[in-house]
Amino acid sequence: MTPYQRLIISVTGIASLAGAAPLLAQQEIQPVGQEPPPEEVQFNVQSMAEYGGVLTPRGRLMLEPEFQYTHESINRMTFEGVEILSTLLIGVFTAQDVDRDSYMTALTGRLGVTDRLELEMKVPYVYRDETSRVSVAEVDPAFDIDRTLSNHGLGDIEIAAHYQLNRAREGRPIYIGNLRYKSTTGDGPFDIERNSAGSPRELPTGTGFQAIEPSLTVLFPSAPAVYFANLGYTYNLSDNVNRAVGDEIFVGKVDPGDAVRVSFGMAYAINPRTSFTLGYKNDFIGKTRTEYFDPTTGRSTTQSSNTLNVGALLLGWSYQLNPDTAINLNLEFGITDDAPDTVLTLRVPFGMNLF
Repeated sequence: MTPYQRLIISVTGIASLAGAAPLLAQQEIQPVGQEPPPEEVQFNVQSMAEYGGVLTPRGRLMLEPEFQYTHESINRMTFEGVEILSTLLIGVFTAQDVDRDSYMTALTGRLGVTDRLELEMKVPYVYRDETSRVSVAEVDPAFDIDRTLSNHGLGDIEIAAHYQLNRAREGRPIYIGNLRYKSTTGDGPFDIERNSAGSPRELPTGTGFQAIEPSLTVLFPSAPAVYFANLGYTYNLSDNVNRAVGDEIFVGKVDPGDAVRVSFGMAYAINPRTSFTLGYKNDFIGKTRTEYFDPTTGRSTTQSSNTLNVGALLLGWSYQLNPDTAINLNLEFGITDDAPDTVLTLRVPFGMNLF
């Protein structure tokens, strides 16, 4: 069997978001002297977790334990005041240093209902930790604010369906339609404990809002590589929170910003068991609009957040232990200001035949 016939794609997806599972593309091997294969090429392929892929064969169940570590650091200095001369500033300096770490374990199951339809479910468990220090220097002596927050619990459960739109034919791309739904089983930002000023005392383990994401995946095999691309749109459903945050803040309707998601890359077979992946992804996240009420006056105001641009370089390595089990290690390096610094993901998918 050639390296291309045992090619494994391992691509990391967010933001939470993200990651993708391995993709195994295997063409049938014909004995010497046999007639050429039919026009339709048969693939035995494990689907990509987040972006879809050529689907799991009918009757086969894939179980994928996953561990993911995410690190993000923010070091920022701001000045509010007036510059009289280049060496004379009157105002306030603020230095902010934030370190955020997230650990997620998850179990994903995928079932091939037919040769073209696959169903998926992902159950995550999340632990988050954040340490922040804010230093303020002004006319009075400087003062520091140190804060450490953490939380753990069930994350947002996801279900998805993947459907192969066309037959796999040699020399032609493969199109996969994907539909993903994200629940609100984790603790959202309005479900956690806060003090009287509205500052959080713990961290959320979920987004707090339902989301629906349709997407289209395109795969193009070209020995010894497979090129892939995905375009998706995440629609975050708005919600009437209607909850007091602290003693003086009452939150009404919240409309999270929707996101356009783009990713592309290439997987290359090194040998019959090993492959690597190189790719890029970018999420363009719109503004979040939040409605606030003043309980004393009864007036409401709406504030909008900034848009976000989350771009990352994707690197992946895969090793096929046996026909049913693989090891996949993925790295994601943030290259925009809004992206996490690093995301490390380890997956060990294994399969079994149910019917």
